[in-house]
Parts: sequence; structure tokens; C-alpha cells
Amino acid sequence: MNWTILIIVAIVVLLLNIPFGYWRENVRKFSAQWFLAIHLPVPAIIVLRFASHIGFAWYTYVFLVSSFFIGQKAGSIIYKKLSKAGNDLSSCLVMDLFRRTSPQAS
Repeated sequence: MNWTILIIVAIVVLLLNIPFGYWRENVRKFSAQWFLAIHLPVPAIIVLRFASHIGFAWYTYVFLVSSFFIGQKAGSIIYKKLSKAGNDLSSCLVMDLFRRTSPQAS
């Protein structure tokens, strides 16, 4: 087992889940969008497992499930911080960050 690859995949999983956690925080709990925000990244994670050849050994779950939840929580925290700043937010982290940093926003 190559631990470097496992750590890289865990970081990718974390980064992949940040926008989905942001989206999840902006929708009603247990709605269809809420379930999609949680479950849409899962096929990508499975593809990453196969593409990186890390397999499905029990110890990989510790890293990837932790990364999944940390990424979801980080997206949620980013949404809460931006909404406290009084910004008009959408469900899309990328668009909200673009609006916030564009020169027209001033």
C-alpha cells in the first residue's frame, strides 16, 4: 500500500466535498437537494479509489470517510461565515467567491 497516494486521495476527497458542504448548508435539511449534496460526491470517490488503486481495505475508510465529513463541515463553516458577513449568497461556493472577488462587487 502506498500511503502517499492514500493521503493525496484523502486531500482530493476533502477538497471535493467543500462545495457540496456549502450547498448542503444552504438548503432545507432532509430535502432532495440536501440528500444530493451529501451523496453526489460518492461516485467520484469510488472512481478515485479505483483509479488510484488504493482498493477498499478497512484502513482506507478511516482516511476517506474522515476527509469526506471534514470537507462537508468545512463547506458548511464557509457558508456560515460568508452569510454572517451580510453577503447575498447562492448555493454555489464558486459563484459566491467569484462575486465576492470580482471588481464589480465593490
